[in-house]
Amino acid sequence: MEAILEYINLKYIISALVFSFLGVIILAISFYIFDKLTPGNLWHEIVVNKNIALAITTAAMTLAIAQIIASAIHG
Repeated sequence: MEAILEYINLKYIISALVFSFLGVIILAISFYIFDKLTPGNLWHEIVVNKNIALAITTAAMTLAIAQIIASAIHG
């Protein structure tokens, strides 16, 4: 049991949680900005009007921003 505990470092666990939370917050803010920059309401267009092209564009933007955030956090 003691051998396992020496490999678990609380500093790294807390650091991973903080950076994960920070990444999710930044991604949510970027999605909100993307929603405000596009005409209309994204949720209404995608869910109610079944706008597949807008859903693909939004997914591509989300993946691109997530990759940028992950690269920035990783260093």
